[in-house]
Amino acid sequence: MIDLLFRRRSTRKFQEKKVEDWQIKKLLTAALLSPSSGGKRPWEFIVVDDPVLLGLLSEAKPGAKVLKNAPLAIIVTGDKAKSDVWVEDCSIASIFIQLEAEVLDLGSCWVQVHRRFYTEKVTAGQYIRQQMIIPERLDILSIIAIGYKDVFTPSYTENDLLWEKVPGYQTK
Repeated sequence: MIDLLFRRRSTRKFQEKKVEDWQIKKLLTAALLSPSSGGKRPWEFIVVDDPVLLGLLSEAKPGAKVLKNAPLAIIVTGDKAKSDVWVEDCSIASIFIQLEAEVLDLGSCWVQVHRRFYTEKVTAGQYIRQQMIIPERLDILSIIAIGYKDVFTPSYTENDLLWEKVPGYQTK
């Protein structure tokens, strides 16, 4: 697992190659297996592979441009009526998707939606609702862009670890 964590880096450039159905099923399986507070599972997922929709989603906020050239995106939503910690539960599901993408030799990039803005008065979530049919009961946390890596970022190394963030622990 540690090797996977060293290797996983955000990917913002993808090859023009479709993510296969069996890979999508594995990504969704990882998300559905993610832990949630009290086992409430407030998350729901929307798979987007339509280039037109991906282009529209890429306009949701600054930093969402990565979606325009991604062959696949998974929108991570949560039902806040099911859990007061839906944000945390959906965050865990988001990272499970990203870790499974790395296992499958796919790249991924988290696009934050919750508490982000399309314009000064329109949230990124409201903009996305205008583009897609998403039930009002669901809030959008993130969109995970996924695809075959076009650019490879070097893995982290031991030198990248910030051990000073763990006061009192002495590495050996």
